[in-house]
Amino acid sequence: MKILHLDTNHPLLINQLNDVGFINDEDYTSSKEVVEAKISNYDGIILRSRFTVDKQFLDAATNLKFIGRVGAGLENIDCDYAETKGVSLIAAPEGNRNAVGEHTLGMLLSLFNKLNKADAEVRQGKWLREDNRGIELDGKTVGIIGYGNMGKAFAKKLRGFDVEILCYDILENVGDKNAKQVSLKEFMEQVDVVSLHTPQTPLTLNMINADFINQFKKPFWFINTARGKSVVTKDLVAALKSGNILGAGLDVLEYEKASFEQLFTSDMPEAFHYLIQAKNVVLSPHVAGWTIESKQKLAQTIVDKIIAKFC
Repeated sequence: MKILHLDTNHPLLINQLNDVGFINDEDYTSSKEVVEAKISNYDGIILRSRFTVDKQFLDAATNLKFIGRVGAGLENIDCDYAETKGVSLIAAPEGNRNAVGEHTLGMLLSLFNKLNKADAEVRQGKWLREDNRGIELDGKTVGIIGYGNMGKAFAKKLRGFDVEILCYDILENVGDKNAKQVSLKEFMEQVDVVSLHTPQTPLTLNMINADFINQFKKPFWFINTARGKSVVTKDLVAALKSGNILGAGLDVLEYEKASFEQLFTSDMPEAFHYLIQAKNVVLSPHVAGWTIESKQKLAQTIVDKIIAKFC
């Protein structure tokens, strides 16, 4: 079987596939059109988010048996159409769930203790102790929306704190010893923190909007290490201004390009300019699952799944 690699990954991925007899070609620079013209020569492709695998691309991939996505989400692939053509979809959410759990906790603790604000002030010679008095996580109710690999990893990280953990998911019976599954109504009545861990689907696009935010009984802290397009940024900013949202940790933004590699190069909206100036907002460039360890784990997960299915 011939595999075309479209993004660079940990070298173990190609090395181990070579060891079991796969033929591995690499093309990290060609345009989508060039790749599409030769994709019929391959049985599999492995990519991160370089470009969208759409109907036209899949029609050209006449011998394709699988697509390996070195990451968790599959929104850059027309999954329904791929399945009609008998193409197996292989993702690796197990590979970076621990990294996401740790990053989410780090963002939350940074917000609660005003670490980014305090750091910037001390570097400017300001010693504002009372202004940087933090709050403790103990005693709070943490709510997790989306209780799959990532949500479960975050809940596990919270086990050392004296907190109540609630989860909401469209699937039934996903709660476990680390989180109690509740209705959305109960979730909105009780939580002090909302952490988003949902994939990007038609159901989650623009999910966190003004109507959603305004249904919560009390102000809350918001963390998003999932997908930027699940949040209507202008509505988030309005809630930050009104105090309905007390602070936000955002690893992903609505304005990211589909490849996740950069923001739009044109002028950014007014809401973005508010976020980069707000002292109660912590930002990172879509790196929650982007650790040295997760790079290896993601690659190993893809290798293991390909070998299990095709060897």
